[in-house]
Amino acid sequence: MKSSLLSLLAVASLATSLHVASALAGAGHDHGPKYGGVVRELHNIAYELVAKPDSLTLYVSDHGKPVSTQGATAEAVIYAGNDKTAVKLQPAGENRMVAKGSFKVGVGVRVILTTTLPGKTPAKATFNLK
Repeated sequence: MKSSLLSLLAVASLATSLHVASALAGAGHDHGPKYGGVVRELHNIAYELVAKPDSLTLYVSDHGKPVSTQGATAEAVIYAGNDKTAVKLQPAGENRMVAKGSFKVGVGVRVILTTTLPGKTPAKATFNLK
């Protein structure tokens, strides 16, 4: 009986510890894509790049909260096989920057993005498209 009680307490303690650890791990640090793109985090800022054949859209957030892109600059260099294309993204709303055009996207395509947000350190990230 004493052994069963100790086992029950051990299981309850383990379950509580796992629940607390899980809650802490997810508290404000969800780095998964919210818009179906690829996410990179630099300097505590999350950058999500959504690449489509006719547009590149960059979403910027800080712990899940939108970061203003007003006054920001961004340049993407797209590497698709032997092709290299450079394009500038323009602020387009609360936390978005967009470039319109015709782009090669998909598996094997790599995008190197350099972004400068007002008052922040410039950030350079590589996105391997899926």
